Amino acid sequence: QEAAKRALEVAAAGGHHLLMVGPPGAGKSMLAQRLPSILPPLEPREMLDISMIASLAGELAGGRLSRRRPFRNPHHSASMPALVGGGLRAKPGEMALAHLGVLFLDELPEFQPRVLESLRQPLESGAAVVSRVNYHVTYPARFQLVAAMNPCRCGLAGEPGHTCRTGLRCAADYQGRISGPLLDRLDIQIELPAMRPSDLALPPPREGSSDVAARVAMARDIQRQRFRKLGRPQIGTNAEADGALLEEIAVPDAAGLQLLREAADAMNLSARGYHRVLRVARTLADLAAQAEITRLQIAEALSYRQRLAAFRSAA
Repeated sequence: QEAAKRALEVAAAGGHHLLMVGPPGAGKSMLAQRLPSILPPLEPREMLDISMIASLAGELAGGRLSRRRPFRNPHHSASMPALVGGGLRAKPGEMALAHLGVLFLDELPEFQPRVLESLRQPLESGAAVVSRVNYHVTYPARFQLVAAMNPCRCGLAGEPGHTCRTGLRCAADYQGRISGPLLDRLDIQIELPAMRPSDLALPPPREGSSDVAARVAMARDIQRQRFRKLGRPQIGTNAEADGALLEEIAVPDAAGLQLLREAADAMNLSARGYHRVLRVARTLADLAAQAEITRLQIAEALSYRQRLAAFRSAA
């Protein structure tokens, strides 16, 4: 799954949200669980923020500090209060508990539609608002969303040698459970093919998580320095940059700009989708330690939106 590993590295480097689509056994969950290992270590201030939220939720006692980035993996039967927060004492939910870490949603279409739609605002604002009759609380929720799903309910749509048991509409109906606005917020969308028995006999990869983590740390350092120079030290990753800021930091070369404009028309990119392509392209350039965004990086960033186009055509 080299293409998936590349996408995971790009997601880690820029803080981008990621969707993986593939049959059972393709390695989606394993890849998601590896993401925290290639993210930069927590800074002292971040440890304090995470620990305070965990303490409010009753998951950390005795004044201890949480020194690892959170990895939250709620079941698809999770309710709205479980994800957003609530209860008599306005406890933080999974979104807040994943602050500065990873929120992994496996079997994405199996979540309740209301629960999925509740993700939209936190993905944009980095905050989870818990509002009830007797209280109104806002928790920080700057998490990185990693979602995984099968291509259809039976999981075998499009796989060589297999026929989806419920026909061609199975994949379209299953994928149609995820709204366009939510999909539009997922910067990187990839397909994972099924693992073959011969894949298990392949030699181990030449590089480990530490090698990838070093590149991610370098790219993140480039981003931090860039935002500090622009007077925006509160921003740490390209994924957090707003549209106006992107106009300053993500300007493609002439060939890249032409490709992006042509693709925007051909793929019917929304304004949000256009900006998300630029964010990913900026991260790709940072991973390559390049100041300018080239046509090659625009092309790779666009390839991560192809899955979104397939979703919309299927629906």
